[in-house]
Amino acid sequence: MNHLAHLYLSRPTVESRVGNLLGDFAQGIDPDALPNDVRAGLMNHRAVDRYTDAHPDVQACKTLFSRQRRRFAGVALDVLFDHYLLRHWEEFTDTPKRPFIESLYQDLARGQPLMPEPMQRTTQHMIRHDWFGSYEDLDNIGAALDRIAGRIRFSNRFSGIIEEIRVHDDVLEARFLCFFSDLEANFNPPS
Repeated sequence: MNHLAHLYLSRPTVESRVGNLLGDFAQGIDPDALPNDVRAGLMNHRAVDRYTDAHPDVQACKTLFSRQRRRFAGVALDVLFDHYLLRHWEEFTDTPKRPFIESLYQDLARGQPLMPEPMQRTTQHMIRHDWFGSYEDLDNIGAALDRIAGRIRFSNRFSGIIEEIRVHDDVLEARFLCFFSDLEANFNPPS
């Protein structure tokens, strides 16, 4: 799962939200040195990732990508699933979307002292450029995936993966809806 989904599945506190996002920035961090609520969020992030990676609908989604791009299918699905979560927001929660996103940004801004420096930079950029708002548009998902492709340190064919996503959008979306319902049932995000 990508950033928005991890934050959606967190408790509505600064510490939990920082911890649930920290999973993407935790390399070299000693979990035992973290405040309890931040560590609990990090453990939740890791449990969500394990559950996601093993889910049959997610595994089936990966097979839809061409051989040359399948290696990056997990990354593409992580970002795409944030788009689908936004697209189907009202099916998962009664909480209005924009106020929820604003509350995430506020908590991430307040949580800066709890974050390692690379996470601080990324979350500042995330807030400044309203990543979660931009994820509502599939074209922006394609642009985000191309930026990720540009940061990969070896030659790859990840760039342009949005074209394969567009071809399989209906199937990917249907599998996401089944998967995310299961995920939500197992991780009980707050309403």
